[in-house]
Amino acid sequence: MEREPDGAVLVSVNVGRIRHVGHHERDIATGIFKEPVAGRVATHGVNIDGDDQADRQAHGGPDRAAYAYAEEDLIWWSEQLGRPVTPGSMGENLTTSGLDVTGALVGERWRMGTVLFEVSSPRVPCFKLSLRMEDGRFQQRFAAAGRPGAYLRIVEHGSLAAGDPITVVHRPDHGVTVAMIAEAYHADRSLAPQLLAAPELTASWREWAVAHDHDVTRS
Repeated sequence: MEREPDGAVLVSVNVGRIRHVGHHERDIATGIFKEPVAGRVATHGVNIDGDDQADRQAHGGPDRAAYAYAEEDLIWWSEQLGRPVTPGSMGENLTTSGLDVTGALVGERWRMGTVLFEVSSPRVPCFKLSLRMEDGRFQQRFAAAGRPGAYLRIVEHGSLAAGDPITVVHRPDHGVTVAMIAEAYHADRSLAPQLLAAPELTASWREWAVAHDHDVTRS
């Protein structure tokens, strides 16, 4: 049964082409610099039009076609950092409001405009997020904050735009959230066995959970 969380809306659609930036005397290719775009934007393949990723091992692909982050979490970061943190700042494609992104279940499905997305996993921060935020320790701060945002699969292609309502089309009953995966990875490996309850878990996270399930069993 579809349900629309009270006032849940797509605040902005953010895209970015690959750019090269200097980092410790190295040339780094990254697509993390996303900016809001006006009008309706279509999806094709494993991307939102106008967007790209430099490192498909860490970002992009079918299981990470888009990245969603809550406006409420951007506001929280603004308060923590003492400066504005605007849509797209976390490298997210979709800035949402009124949607529980942190508490989203793996396999949960959201409709935005005519696009149907499925939650696949949390974001694990890399040094490029620190680079984007101009804070050498932001990668660690982000991991500790417990506000990982959610990577999404594209189940049905279409178009979307800022202002579109967000409808939760489906919620699984296994209880495995993106927050739980992030906590298992960053803080509490004993949670690893619980992640296997989600049939929609990505292959890479399933392999990780199996490996650490064995570690928990042996301990």
